Amino acid sequence: MKITETVWGKAQGKDIIKYHIENKTGAYVELSSVGAGIVAIAVPDKEGKLADVVIGYPEADSYFADGPCAGKIPGRFANRIAKGHLEVDGKVYSLPINNGPNHLHGGPEGFQNKVWDSHRDGDAVEFMYFAADGEMGYPGNLKVVARYVWTEENELQLTMTAKGDADTVVNLTNHVYFNLDGEGAGNIFGHEMRLNASEYLPTDDTLIPVEEPESVAGNPMDFVVAKPIGRDIKKDFPALNFGKGYDACWIIDDYKEGQLSEAAELYSPATGRLLKVFTTQPGIQIYTGNWLEGCPAGKNGHIYHDYDGVALECQHFPDSPNRPDFPSTELKAGDVYEQAIIWAFSTK
Repeated sequence: MKITETVWGKAQGKDIIKYHIENKTGAYVELSSVGAGIVAIAVPDKEGKLADVVIGYPEADSYFADGPCAGKIPGRFANRIAKGHLEVDGKVYSLPINNGPNHLHGGPEGFQNKVWDSHRDGDAVEFMYFAADGEMGYPGNLKVVARYVWTEENELQLTMTAKGDADTVVNLTNHVYFNLDGEGAGNIFGHEMRLNASEYLPTDDTLIPVEEPESVAGNPMDFVVAKPIGRDIKKDFPALNFGKGYDACWIIDDYKEGQLSEAAELYSPATGRLLKVFTTQPGIQIYTGNWLEGCPAGKNGHIYHDYDGVALECQHFPDSPNRPDFPSTELKAGDVYEQAIIWAFSTK
């Protein structure tokens, strides 16, 4: 595996490093130390033509505080926590409110807006971030490591680990947006998506889960059988009205803690590119880029518009700290958090 690294800029007193990892076929991934982010993934279409299939920006500075959180690892808690209210061991913590009435993606100075330390480790690239006790309101010092491996079979493997010195909560994912026609190629309505999920989490209008999970049967949330993303996206349905498109969490069928399972499949009939997503996490938040308009200028002179990419965020459920009926996101002092995501690319 050929790995090259360049200094892409400087911020927060550190060099921003960009890594280019290329396999024998010429397919490649680019990673950045801003938010331990995915900057590019170039894979072949059915005719063998390479194209970058993730949205992003040409300048490192654009990755700081971008609305889409493009390609980065948000934290300490990805997704929303209702009203910024968090209770750990009976003590209440108040987190910054940065999304309507709620706390989102660890707050405005979350992991996605930090320059992580990084190094090569054989054929892998590792990023490390140390979050101090009280940072963005969370309890405990926390060391987080994101390890990426790119394979000869065009699989990008991400393992996320964390360990702290006090009881806390952790929920990590990667917020990469895909367009299998190529970044900047237009909307993803024609992409066919299948989810290994027969239930989803209905929410209130601020996208906080309410009541119990609901079946996807007979409504626009049903992706048990693959269908075009655009088929139902404009239908009059609460989950679609609240988010101006899909922005909801599906419950992965047959989830078993610590075991990899297939979460999703994304396919472009136009290019033949196929993406399969595997994870150890219990949920997948599908966000169809409903508010991409106005984000920083994209790569190759592209200006991104709403629905120009789709994020498939493998994670624990939103607002889990306030929902004892959800899989726990609590991490006890000294215990190790470990979750994995695999993006496997091919054609058909």
